[in-house]
Amino acid sequence: MSTDGRGPIETATTELSGWLATAVGRSVPVGPPRPVDDTDELTLWPLELRPDRQTRGSGAVREPYRFTVRHLLCAAGPAGLPGLDRVLAAATGGSAYAVLLEAGDPGLWAAFGTVPRPALLIDVPTQVAHPTPAAPPVLRPLRLRQLASLSFTGRVVGPEDQPLAAMRVEVPGTAYVTSTDTGGRFRVVGVPHDPEHPGPVRLRLTGRGQVLTAEVDPAERDIVIVCAPPPR
Repeated sequence: MSTDGRGPIETATTELSGWLATAVGRSVPVGPPRPVDDTDELTLWPLELRPDRQTRGSGAVREPYRFTVRHLLCAAGPAGLPGLDRVLAAATGGSAYAVLLEAGDPGLWAAFGTVPRPALLIDVPTQVAHPTPAAPPVLRPLRLRQLASLSFTGRVVGPEDQPLAAMRVEVPGTAYVTSTDTGGRFRVVGVPHDPEHPGPVRLRLTGRGQVLTAEVDPAERDIVIVCAPPPR
């Protein structure tokens, strides 16, 4: 549960509703598709839960359980088509949300008891976080050791070396978070690093319907992280 008491599905839907309101210029109600009429409203509905790639923690650290909430966004009638156009333009212009044009299955609309109409599928990654176990009591004197800091740059690309903008890049276990620029580039500055235990740095990348981790060598001069398209 989040700090406001909402679960991951409700949180994902609420966050997407806020983004849609900005893209469309008005709020989008949450509810199943209605019969076609002449209103100009769009409707948003959490349609499906899809598994996502999981990560493994070390020691007592439990990584969150990750999955994707697939939403159906459709117009209640022809007057709602401009709203779909604005959402499609915003999503393909660098949004972190993955939009799919695969909502034309007649069986889907038959299940809702209505006729097919233009619609979008929007994937929102989310997770179920597990509480951190209580730390054991300290039985020995603490030994302080100064940590070095790392700084490095890299790129996030898709298939055919296409740069991916607006990808969230974070170092798990730290407060460091940044995003890729229009060229897919990011820069990590001042991340604590133990010189007595050198090794790769783990990064978590979120965006375009994906949540994945990558281990990079900070000494490498040209760090490139390739993100495959999400499964359909």
